[in-house]
Amino acid sequence: MPFWQTAGNATTSSSSSSSSNTNSSSTSSSSFSAATTVSLVAKSLLPTRRRLKLDPASKLYFPYEPGKQVKSAIGIKNICKSHIAFKFQTTAPKSCYMRPPGAILAPGESLIATVFKFVEPPENIIERQLDLKSRVKFKIMSLKVKGEMEYVPELFDDMKDQAAVEQILRVVFLDPESPNPALQKLNRQLAEAEAELENRKKPPEEPAPRPTGEGLVIDEWKERRERYLAQQQVEVGPV
Repeated sequence: MPFWQTAGNATTSSSSSSSSNTNSSSTSSSSFSAATTVSLVAKSLLPTRRRLKLDPASKLYFPYEPGKQVKSAIGIKNICKSHIAFKFQTTAPKSCYMRPPGAILAPGESLIATVFKFVEPPENIIERQLDLKSRVKFKIMSLKVKGEMEYVPELFDDMKDQAAVEQILRVVFLDPESPNPALQKLNRQLAEAEAELENRKKPPEEPAPRPTGEGLVIDEWKERRERYLAQQQVEVGPV
């Protein structure tokens, strides 16, 4: 076989090998990029890990009393190892408000929040039925914070990228005249929330005076008298 044919075949073989390697590298790169994209999409679809435990978990129960302001309650507990800030949001801010509207909970700490809502009186039976299927919703947001600090709503504005939606709560109305386990539980939670509020209002108790020495309390009058007599002896001098 002539030399030029051998060289040509070698060149062709080398080009084919290089093209094959390039295609293989391109395919691997495309596969990696596709896998990364799928992984990111799957991660975004995963539910956020809960920071708070809510009780009830997804509903706010209110007694149905048209023309009145009614109350609901929800237990909120921090189940993380970090301090967690939370805040309420609602689709009806003009007729609803929360106490507290937000707070910071230490690990394992819990509280019962009270939610107030004004129930508009219905004009007819159809409107009453629509009221019972209230579209008002509440949302609880959570945010991990560094240690103890004072709660301010601006925390969620400054760190909005790290805030998470804990739960969207649906409003459920209960008949106050009909015995209902959910209504009984609500009344217990409201009573506990009021008790917690009263405890927070109380001024801190002053510590009791500590006894001096081996558990003996000094008689202040006796001590003053002894000092006075000693001073008199110094002023008079020896006789």
